[in-house]
Amino acid sequence: MKKSMSFFICGLFLASIATVAIYSCKVRAAAAESSGQMVLTLGHSLDTNHPVHKAMVFMGNRLNELSDGKVQLHIYPGSVLGSETECLEQVRNGALVMTKTSAAALENFEPIYSVFGLPYLFRSEEHFWNVLNGTIGKEMLQKAKGDKILGLCYYDAGSRNLYTVDTPIQSPDDMKNLKIRVMNSPTAIRMIECLGGSPTPIAWGELYTALGQGTVVGAENNMPSFTSNRHYEVCKHFTNDAHTMIPDVLCISLDIWNNFTPEVQNWVQQAADESCQYQRELWKKMTLESIEIAKNEGVTIYDVDKTPFVEKVKPMYDEIKDENELKLINEIREVK
Repeated sequence: MKKSMSFFICGLFLASIATVAIYSCKVRAAAAESSGQMVLTLGHSLDTNHPVHKAMVFMGNRLNELSDGKVQLHIYPGSVLGSETECLEQVRNGALVMTKTSAAALENFEPIYSVFGLPYLFRSEEHFWNVLNGTIGKEMLQKAKGDKILGLCYYDAGSRNLYTVDTPIQSPDDMKNLKIRVMNSPTAIRMIECLGGSPTPIAWGELYTALGQGTVVGAENNMPSFTSNRHYEVCKHFTNDAHTMIPDVLCISLDIWNNFTPEVQNWVQQAADESCQYQRELWKKMTLESIEIAKNEGVTIYDVDKTPFVEKVKPMYDEIKDENELKLINEIREVK
């Protein structure tokens, strides 16, 4: 009973913090409007050291410069305004101007975004960015407009790779029956099944302990996440297979966007586009630093031939029946 009451009180405390933060946003916005400024609020779940947050700060500075101080960006990191999903819902309802979300989370609003989660869809990082910066990528940013969400730009979230405690993975044969932690996603689960492993959904915050206790013997994520969460302390084998490249998306409330003048829309879009380039540079630097950290901690990194991995996941593509998804996959593959 005491424990339940403790959780209840904790929940009330966290809810009150979020309420105060949202109220503070509104008060600041009202004060700014009275002084002739437009204040745009942006909430996200990352910490202030993350390349995406730093890119948002860069965006705010550029927006201030482009608008000659007429438009200000107020950023609320660390889930102050809610989780990734909660912030996305607030953007959808027009209670929050902008947020950052994984493209995978947008599947809940526009199913075609699930295509971005298919394994080995992108041949390389160059192919990935050619798709996102081209016609396909621009059209995808418009796909969730029916749910009042507009994408402004993409941020780099790197490639997801396999890593294990004891068993090096250099071919799909090495994955036979290995318990691999995955996101609670049908696509991620099916991928590990096709590769021969045993997919085990576990909350990200519980993964370090699960790896140490042997609940799972491996996982998959990008290199910066691998090092920042100190998974190198238990996992000494990292397979650079880049099975998925799922971008982050900077989203804005469509209703709010439509109320902007064309001039304000141009300022916001330009600042967002420039922040994308800045974030990509930061992410690349962070990834290289993470590789050095992993090597210094005794992690062996394997650059593998992806061909047998690609062959193993072909059933996932054969199972797709939706014509729009199949069309998008073919269009992506045709991009040079």
